[in-house]
Amino acid sequence: MTDTPARLLTLLSLLQTPREWPGSELAGRLGVSARTIRRDIDRLRELGYPVEATRGAVGGYRLVAGAAMPPLLLDDEEAVAIAVGLRAGAGHAVEGVEEASVRALAKLEQVLPSRLRYRVSALQHATAPLVRGDGPTVAPSTLTALASAVTGHERLRFGYRAADGTETRRLVEPYRLLAAGWRWYLVAYDVERADWRTFRVDRITEPFPTGARFTPRELPVEAQGDNRRLLGISENRERTDGWEHETLVDVTFQAPAERVRAQVPDWPDPEQTGPESCRVRMPAPGSAGAVEWLALRLAGIGHPYTVHGPAELVARTAALGARLTAAADTPPEGRSAPETRTERRARAKP
Repeated sequence: MTDTPARLLTLLSLLQTPREWPGSELAGRLGVSARTIRRDIDRLRELGYPVEATRGAVGGYRLVAGAAMPPLLLDDEEAVAIAVGLRAGAGHAVEGVEEASVRALAKLEQVLPSRLRYRVSALQHATAPLVRGDGPTVAPSTLTALASAVTGHERLRFGYRAADGTETRRLVEPYRLLAAGWRWYLVAYDVERADWRTFRVDRITEPFPTGARFTPRELPVEAQGDNRRLLGISENRERTDGWEHETLVDVTFQAPAERVRAQVPDWPDPEQTGPESCRVRMPAPGSAGAVEWLALRLAGIGHPYTVHGPAELVARTAALGARLTAAADTPPEGRSAPETRTERRARAKP
């Protein structure tokens, strides 16, 4: 291989395989002399790639961990596998993974050849997860388009369908993508309305990057420092499945904060309000069926608690309590309880 840049890329791709390569094997793979391999290794080191050499009969070269991650060189199968995995990660509620998956997917799909994009899309449509959220789905292409605009500080146009079905066109300066429950939200500054807005991504259609760059604006004080607060940044908040974006869940538990924290590690840290009590305040989850789901989860925590709000959760908790009480209620006085199967079998024995 006489093309030096191409040979260096091939050599780097081989070294990224988790094994040690003898110099003679590398020379055979690339069709060059062992001396050329040594020169190419020196060039990679000059470029910042941490290539380690070991001496001896079984010695060789391998790429080790350095101060920064070098560009990865992937073959077709590896690229397809990673893209499919990132798409799956983008659609699942794993804290801290979904947003990073979208950012990585946006970078990867930008450089994928068309033949590999087709394979990734075909695999994605031919498979389905065993467990998924009950809310509307979002196309990975929409997520990656939004993520690219956020990262590149590029103004974005798109169609948007409000909760009442009203269709509008928006021009925004995208700030951040947020995953909440099984839903995605775009926090952005709406240029034509001169205010911050939170958009449900499943209601966004035809996102189109305009090419116009912008300098990110400073967030309002009440939305700084906590991604959860960003969901309530819009002044004209819209309802989504029984919740409002500004709705706060407010619950007091008759238990120390550390015990409650151990039961719900994915919730905000409880505030200790007494020796045996604590309080949790957090934005309402933005997924379908959130009211019923949260009422059931509170009941399963195992500590006495009081729901202060919102009103929907108070009502659902009371209804759940009534159903559970009725299910465990004893028969009225003077009426025997239904005979169980075990009791019938015992009575039937001679």
